[in-house]
Amino acid sequence: MSKKVILITGTNSGFGWLTVQSVAALGHKVYATMRDTKGRNAEKANALSALENVTVLDVNLTDDDSVKQAVDSVIAKEGTVDVLVNNAGFSLNGVAESFTTADVQSIFDINVFAPWRFIKQVLPAMRKQSEGLIINITSGFGRVSFPFATVYSGSKFGLEGISEGLHYELKRLGIDVAILEPGAFPTEMNQKTNYASDQSVFEGYDAIADLPNKMINALGALIQAHNPNPQDVADAIVRLIEAENGTRPLRTVVDPITGEFIEAANKAVAEHFGKGLTTFGMGELLN
Repeated sequence: MSKKVILITGTNSGFGWLTVQSVAALGHKVYATMRDTKGRNAEKANALSALENVTVLDVNLTDDDSVKQAVDSVIAKEGTVDVLVNNAGFSLNGVAESFTTADVQSIFDINVFAPWRFIKQVLPAMRKQSEGLIINITSGFGRVSFPFATVYSGSKFGLEGISEGLHYELKRLGIDVAILEPGAFPTEMNQKTNYASDQSVFEGYDAIADLPNKMINALGALIQAHNPNPQDVADAIVRLIEAENGTRPLRTVVDPITGEFIEAANKAVAEHFGKGLTTFGMGELLN
């Protein structure tokens, strides 16, 4: 397997942290992005920088110029970016009405616009070499919208939509776009409970006030019972990277808890989506 230049976002914890180490151990050149590498993430940045084949980049995902400078620096040094892994993510919880416009914008800026910023910057180099791979980490909640995760699901639906369209637009150009849908894992993001800003609406939801805690408790019990290993997600990313170009599936589910029904949804949609492409004269993109 040829060694690749791989850019991974959200590497200070969770799936990103594990993926950097897994990919670098195979000899690939890894560029790992995170914020505040001289401050709160200094220890994490130093630990990854100490690994062979890893360079840490301080990037503000919500800033166009910061993303462009990071990608430009990689291309200036390496000549290209072979693989982009959009892993960084952000979540808020609560009844949908409690989300302010600023709350919604903050989630979409990280979960939708940030991946798009990177995609826009790496595509010219990928098109030039007629080869590349973009892996977008979404969620099982990007296929179904669960109550009290409504806005988070909306953002992951958005990334799924961008990824699915790009998958077909770019495959003839030698560029694969793959979606990875993790379920619930004991990562730092899933262990934090961040609530939306407008708590004044809560008194109007007395009839279902106990349900958010029931969901959190049930999820905690499922995680404890199944003990899902976040390394499984990193391993799935490695398998996608190692797969032959043009053979990678559009969607990969890594979810020992609810993966069965997400897989079923994916299968049903794929069948009818193919019929839709054919109906609209684009059936050749399925091959």
